[in-house]
Amino acid sequence: MADEFKDISLDDIKNEECRWYVVHTYSGYENKVKSTLDNIIETRNIRELIPEVIVPEMNEMTTTKSGVRKEVTSKVFPSYVLVKMVMNDYTWFIVRNVRGVTGFVGPGSKPVPLTEKEILELGVDKYTVNVDYEVGDDVRITDGAFANSTGKVSKVNADKRTVVVTLTAFGRETPVEIDLSSVEKL
Repeated sequence: MADEFKDISLDDIKNEECRWYVVHTYSGYENKVKSTLDNIIETRNIRELIPEVIVPEMNEMTTTKSGVRKEVTSKVFPSYVLVKMVMNDYTWFIVRNVRGVTGFVGPGSKPVPLTEKEILELGVDKYTVNVDYEVGDDVRITDGAFANSTGKVSKVNADKRTVVVTLTAFGRETPVEIDLSSVEKL
C-alpha cells in the first residue's frame, strides 16, 4: 500500500455512500481487471468500500460459417468495467493502479458516478420496491405538479419505478405517470 494511505482508518471511510463508476480498460482486459480487483478487495478486506465489480455481458445466438447455431457471450461495453465503490483517495488509488485500467470515465481526473436513471437502465442494481397500494386503490400525490391531488391507481410499473394514477382534471379523467415514492395510499 502506498505510504500516503498508511494512516487512513478504514472505519473513517466505511460510512460514505457507495456509487457506481465506470472504469476504462485496455481492450480485452475487462475480465482481468475484474479478477484483479476482486483479489485486492478480498486480501485487503475492503468489501465495504468496493462491494461489487462487474463486466456486463449478454448472450447472443450466432450462426457459424458451417450453418451451426450457437450461443456466444459478448461484452455489452467492451473496454469498460462497472465498479460500485465509496469514492475517496484510497479506493481511487487502488482501482486506478490495477494493471489494464486506463482511468475512470469523467472529465479530467474526476470520476463521475452513474445517475440513478442510468443504473436502472443498465440493470446493474436491482431495487426492491415496497408500496402499500395496488391497482384500484385511492391515493394522494405527495410531490410534483400534482401534489395533494387524489386519484385511483390504474397501473404500477416496478421496473420503471412509476405508478399511473387517474386524476379527475377539468371535468375528465386523466392518467398521470408519477414516481412510486411520490404517492401514498389514502
